[in-house]
Amino acid sequence: MAALWEDIFSNKEVLEEIAPIAVDKALLMGVLIRTKDNPNSSDVVNFTPFTLLPSPVPKALFEQAKSVQEDFNLLVDRISQNPSFLEQVLSSTIKVDDFIERLFKIHKHVQDEGLAQSVFLGINRSDYMFDFSEDGTTSLKQIEINTIAASFGGLSSRTPAVHQHVLKTLGKTEEASKILPNNPSHGIARGIAKAWELYGSEKAVVMFLVETTQRNIFDHRYIENELWDRNIRVIRRRLRDVLERGSLNADKALIVDGYEVAVAYFRTGYMPQDYEDKDWEARLLMERSKAVKCPDVATQLVGTKKVQQELSRPLTLEKFLLDRREATARIRETFAGLYTLDIGEEGDKTVEIAIANPDQFVLKPQREGGGNNIYGEEIKEVLEKVKDSIERTSFILMDKIRPRPLKNCLLKAGGQIQISECISELGMFGVYVRQGKQVVMNEGVGHLLRTKATEHEDGGVAAGVAVLDNPYLV
Repeated sequence: MAALWEDIFSNKEVLEEIAPIAVDKALLMGVLIRTKDNPNSSDVVNFTPFTLLPSPVPKALFEQAKSVQEDFNLLVDRISQNPSFLEQVLSSTIKVDDFIERLFKIHKHVQDEGLAQSVFLGINRSDYMFDFSEDGTTSLKQIEINTIAASFGGLSSRTPAVHQHVLKTLGKTEEASKILPNNPSHGIARGIAKAWELYGSEKAVVMFLVETTQRNIFDHRYIENELWDRNIRVIRRRLRDVLERGSLNADKALIVDGYEVAVAYFRTGYMPQDYEDKDWEARLLMERSKAVKCPDVATQLVGTKKVQQELSRPLTLEKFLLDRREATARIRETFAGLYTLDIGEEGDKTVEIAIANPDQFVLKPQREGGGNNIYGEEIKEVLEKVKDSIERTSFILMDKIRPRPLKNCLLKAGGQIQISECISELGMFGVYVRQGKQVVMNEGVGHLLRTKATEHEDGGVAAGVAVLDNPYLV
């Protein structure tokens, strides 16, 4: 496996000839991102960073990740309907994490008031790494599940053609034919379209909630265009636009700039810096409406690290999947070791073990978006500061996954052509739609492979660390 593409990587002349061809193909295919200097203009754009060649992925582990996605969709949906579980699990976290507390207050508000929303849409991405153990076996381990703003469904729909072209250019026609077809943007758009249809108003629109800075706009546009092709109007608004120009009518329909909103699809709102103080009022306004939120605040809370850690406890999964014993086993097989830092004997023991062996773990705050995790000696420093304080409950501890490094060439705008030791992370996209108590759609809709040099512990494509890739099944 480690020797895949060695004939290419060892030939500098071939690399220098093929890299510009790969970049041009990426531009032709629309694998695009706006520049850092002009993040809100498409006058000048770059190709989104990607690997020169597809990375090897064990076929059995890819199939395992694919087969468990519908189980995870169902699990997320069922937990989102259990407010008492969310309250119990997050009770310690909301005391020390202002962001989670504010989300939870909105959740509590709409529960007390009574949900106006009757159609629910989930667009999730479950992320995994391949853990290479000392006995030479490799296993699939879940990093996290993203329940809000799961990105790169659009761009990853465009990357297979790039690697197919590169391999054909290298005379590897048979290998090119093995690149998997992949179109998450189509599946995501079908889910949004289904929720829009069930909302029941042909004049209503889909509203993308977007950041003020929009470098990754093309990833959104592929999904938007799929909706326009279905004659579904799409508008793009920031949280502050909803606050300034949005309201609820007597039926609790959400009206923004005169449009009735059927689906509010969040591509922002997952980090504290996404909200200025007044933006929280916009979030509450939307949650109180009958619009389909993707995600609604309960589903966003399901994606917290604390819930992930709680699900790894014995018998917790069974509470939600009593009728799906095989699904429970499939899900549990993907879990890495997860440990609580709650105040008490169990949490004390976790702190002790982590301080003694920091290289064996990752310390995770309740944050999305990449670049937030803590590693190595820094774990020791952080835990020694907070070990006797309730502050420690804002984190969970997870076993460090150790993938086997592989060679690839990472192409970035303005970067040099060089071979790096790399590791990859596999994401599986899932979409579900529920009307009342009935699940009317539950599908895995595609995948995302991101690869980065081993010198980087943390960070995704948007952070400029990882690059887009395709799995080459071996």
